[in-house]
Amino acid sequence: MSELSDLIPVEAIRLDVAAPDWRGAVRAAGDLLVATGVSTDAYTEEMARNVEENGPYIVIAPGFAFAHARPSPAVHRTGMSWVRLATPVNFGHETNDPVHLVVALAATDSGAHTQAMGALARLLADSGTSARLDRAPTPEAVREILAGGTRETGQTGQTGGEAAAPAAPAAQGKASSGHGMHKILTVCGNGVGTSLFLKSTLDKVLDRWKWGRYITTEATDTISAKGKASEAVAIMTSREIARTLGDVGVPVRVIEDFTSTKEVDSALRDLYDV
Repeated sequence: MSELSDLIPVEAIRLDVAAPDWRGAVRAAGDLLVATGVSTDAYTEEMARNVEENGPYIVIAPGFAFAHARPSPAVHRTGMSWVRLATPVNFGHETNDPVHLVVALAATDSGAHTQAMGALARLLADSGTSARLDRAPTPEAVREILAGGTRETGQTGQTGGEAAAPAAPAAQGKASSGHGMHKILTVCGNGVGTSLFLKSTLDKVLDRWKWGRYITTEATDTISAKGKASEAVAIMTSREIARTLGDVGVPVRVIEDFTSTKEVDSALRDLYDV
């Protein structure tokens, strides 16, 4: 598994970048991937096309867009870039615009960066660490927070206000499959980026509930999700992807902030009537 600090070198971080619109913001993040030898210009175009085709689902938290596309020959190695904008731009997201931070991912496969996605989700979910990243004066300062922030944050600042962990899920629960371990899918357009963010947050809630022995989670893409829905008891995803999926025969819960344990906690309680 790749560490977050391994995937984002100082050279892949730019602060106070001027971008005229969301395309310019994605282009700035893609240019850094190219400059650090991670991918080519073709991959940057693929990231922009992903938004054009699937909508602004990559805006996974207030002010934060996670740009990515499917693994392709345009990716030389797995890596990431970090662009903090001088002036926020709109991506067209209903609740999370405007965006002031764009992180781009180029991956050679869907698994090697899972640990890094979990670390980034924890950092951005912690209000104190997120504020430090917003105030960081230099790329070196950002890199230092990314390298050491996970050890400092511990529990995220999003848990306040959540109810106590419920008892184990009953077989007759609203989301019960009636056999074996339950599965919940987290879905994005490509299955390698935003769905892993959401899976990390979901796993965090399940660990707190001590429900890991009852529910397994899987990050996947829209095409695969339609085929895997019959194996699942529920799907969690963005509003845009939920519209793309349509009726898949299992409950679909829209999550606006993929880093919010409070929102995921609430969705789980609704699914299981607890």
